[in-house]
Amino acid sequence: MAKTVADVMTHDPATVDASQPVSVAARLMAAEDTGAVIVTHDGRVRGIVTDRDIAVRVVAEDKGPDTPVREAYSGDVVTVGPDTSIEQAVRLMRSNAIRRIPVVEDDMAVCVLSIGDLAVELDPESALADISAARENNP
Repeated sequence: MAKTVADVMTHDPATVDASQPVSVAARLMAAEDTGAVIVTHDGRVRGIVTDRDIAVRVVAEDKGPDTPVREAYSGDVVTVGPDTSIEQAVRLMRSNAIRRIPVVEDDMAVCVLSIGDLAVELDPESALADISAARENNP
């Protein structure tokens, strides 16, 4: 069984600069089949923008696709390092009510740990693990 975040994390996370339009983030989500993209500024992790962030903070507010990501993303980012224990990462995700957590080294995103990653590792028979392990289901 995995002991650290490095054992289960999703590598090569999609990133978008905070100054780019949300349309760029949305296209990255579509291309990567993910619901979140790490937001950076000057290459350093600043937060995460999710498909829900775009829906609630941009579309629902009648803002356009050229709205900068900085106006949509969740800026109070909680991060972990690759050597963080799985138990500590789970505690952080629970206490902060978050589904994804950037894994960072020297302020640079190296991967993302999601509740789906954890489900596959810790509860492989769960519905969430089945869904998370399934191939893309968008044609």
